Amino acid sequence: MPRTIGNPLSWTAQTLSGAAGHVTTSMERIGGAPPSSVQINILTMEDLRDSLRRGVADFQAVRADVLMLVAIYPVIGLILAGIGLNEALLPLLFPLFAGFALLGPLAAVGLYEMSRRIEAGEDPSWGAALGLIGRPRFSALVVLGLAHAAIFGIWLLAAWAIWELTLGPETPESLGSFLGSVFTTGAGWAMLILGVGVGTLFALLVLATSVVSFPMLLDKAVGVPRAIVTSIEVARANPRVIGAWGAIVAVSLLLGSIPLLIGLVVVLPVLGHATWHLYRKAVSYG
Repeated sequence: MPRTIGNPLSWTAQTLSGAAGHVTTSMERIGGAPPSSVQINILTMEDLRDSLRRGVADFQAVRADVLMLVAIYPVIGLILAGIGLNEALLPLLFPLFAGFALLGPLAAVGLYEMSRRIEAGEDPSWGAALGLIGRPRFSALVVLGLAHAAIFGIWLLAAWAIWELTLGPETPESLGSFLGSVFTTGAGWAMLILGVGVGTLFALLVLATSVVSFPMLLDKAVGVPRAIVTSIEVARANPRVIGAWGAIVAVSLLLGSIPLLIGLVVVLPVLGHATWHLYRKAVSYG
């Protein structure tokens, strides 16, 4: 029987229905079945450089497809900025931008799949990468993604509480007056110092729990707890290298946000592809 292309809406509904079923299964069997042997490798700075080189090479190999996949992220960032520029939400403007990076590992899942396919000699196009949505392993990625979204929400609540304890609770009159209060008053500097300190703790939490967990869930039939524990073990075994990786990610995202987040269209793909290669160097299986 000849195959035909179905209605896009029908295909989307069937795919989401299948993904929902997979999520349910993942919640029921969240522990998963760990591989027979997981080995944590010691990383070097050369591993970081090589991962970045491979990330650039993957980006160049599938540049057009990658741009289709990540072009939406600067748009999301601009929407967040628009929300933050609302006078009542001005105190959340910087936390929204900074916290957006907490969702980076989830946003790069399609890029991990592209790199996996390049490595395996399979079709790395964005359409093939989106086929991940219908696979059973996608459910575990959704569960971990929801956990990171929850961390993002908690960060915003913490940032709002810090503002209320320092400069709040009166609504800022304008962006200019708000910035003036931040940089010219003791309460403003207290907010900055406290906010950066708390934000750094959130960033370290996400870095430790996600440096290899998302690629691992994509690569192996493991549960979310096993992937998170493995990621933490990688960070504990390689604090200097993983710390340097976190700094590279933070600086790259900052530079990519100038101007108007346009640079993220290049920065996110390179970091996403490089993360896959860093995972392959950090974890081995028996």
